Formats: sequence, structure tokens, C-alpha cells
Amino acid sequence: MGSISAIYVAPSAAKPMEEAHTALVEAGRGIVGDRYHAATGTFSRAGREHEDRRHVTLIESEAIAAVARDYDIAFEPRDSRRNLVTRGVALNHLVGAEFVVGTVRLRGIKLCEPCAHLEKVVGVPVRDPLRHRGGLNCEVLEGGTISVGDTVRTG
Repeated sequence: MGSISAIYVAPSAAKPMEEAHTALVEAGRGIVGDRYHAATGTFSRAGREHEDRRHVTLIESEAIAAVARDYDIAFEPRDSRRNLVTRGVALNHLVGAEFVVGTVRLRGIKLCEPCAHLEKVVGVPVRDPLRHRGGLNCEVLEGGTISVGDTVRTG
């Protein structure tokens, strides 16, 4: 069992991530106020905005720290462009699994591999350092709220 150490949203594609203490999450859509909830994210597809189930993204704080330490890159949690930063959770193991964060039930859909767009937006070469530890795309099955400090309950 792990926890949430930070929450971030961006109001539209490529805009800076804004930190929040609590997030309202809507089933089938994502975090209210985030670009993917509004279907204005870089990877939103017209007419099929929510079909890819990229409702909420997570990344391990341990992966962020490893990039900064092992590659000597100034890389902060908000630079990951992921919504939820976890501590003590092996996210790669949650692909295909259902789990609960706060009062929200999620399903891990696929790994969120880093891409050229991420590097362009944050301005640092993180594609290789984050390969296979860039986070998790999740579908929101049941909405509710998530707060910093909430537990991530699996199983």
C-alpha cells in the first residue's frame, strides 16, 4: 500500500502543471480542471476524446528521484506531466488491475511511456531515463475525490 505525494492538473495542452491538494475526479472523464477531462489534451482525439481511457495518469516519486539522481537532470514531479505522484507503489504491476485512491476506483490501462512531446514541453531529455518507468494511464471507474496523503489500495 502506497500513498499520493502530489496532485497536478493542466488546464489545456502543453500548459504548465498546477499543483493541487485535492482533486475532484469524474468517472469516465478524469480530474475536473485537467486537460484530458476537458478533452483538450495533446493526445485527445476529436469525437473519441475519452475512448483511450487516459483519464488520470500516475508516476512513482521514486522514478522521478532516480532520473534526477542517476542522470543528473533537474527534474521535478510537475515536470513529469502526470496527474498523481505516488510513493511506495509499483505502478507497472497495476496494468490491467483495479485499485482505489482516496474514494476513486481506477483501472490501470497501459504504461505511460515518455515521448518527444514530453521532452519538448519540459525542455529536458527524459525519454530514455523514464523508459518503462514513465507512469501509468488509468481509466476512472468510479469518481470521487483524491487528496495528497491518500492511500493507494490494491487487491
